[in-house]
Amino acid sequence: MGTHFCSSCGKVLQVPEHRDYFAIFEMPRKLWIEMGALEQKFLQLSWKLHPDNFVNATPEEQEISLKRSSELNDAYRTLRDPVARVEYLLAVEGARKEGQSKQQAPPELLEEVFELNESLDELREAKVSGSDTANLKHRLEAAEKNFEQKLTEVDSQLQATARDWDQAIEENADKARGDGVKAKLNELLNRRSYIRNLVVNVQKELVL
Repeated sequence: MGTHFCSSCGKVLQVPEHRDYFAIFEMPRKLWIEMGALEQKFLQLSWKLHPDNFVNATPEEQEISLKRSSELNDAYRTLRDPVARVEYLLAVEGARKEGQSKQQAPPELLEEVFELNESLDELREAKVSGSDTANLKHRLEAAEKNFEQKLTEVDSQLQATARDWDQAIEENADKARGDGVKAKLNELLNRRSYIRNLVVNVQKELVL
């Protein structure tokens, strides 16, 4: 546990600046993580860094322990989630770009998004006027399933591109290739965010 404790005196070390979550678990910046190994490492570190182990330590060590424990929890929560992991990797690589066009529909979805927004407006108007909403809700439920399927497709593409990133790391690929993979990951994250927002908006209207 040399990353967290002094190898000579055994005291907990200060949290280094600019250290990423992958380094906390002594892992490379790769997107495939064996969940069992991550959890085991988390439990080991949680026990070693828990503030209860520092009740007789100096106030400085107690404060460091609290910071370390908080950082560890944040790191585990991020790395165990496949989407959050990609977002975080791009952030620490200085490559996360949500883009000014994030809220614009991807060109190939323009027609479907237009129809969806029309249906949402019609449902809102029907609720206000007290008209029957059954057919409109049925139409929106079908649209919701359609966009949820698209979300599943994006997640599959994200996983495939994540494998491309890991392969590039393993092969020590040139910078252009790595930048290309990161650009693709960014594009997919933005697409996923847009579609996810559509699904959430439909779900909100259906339950109201």
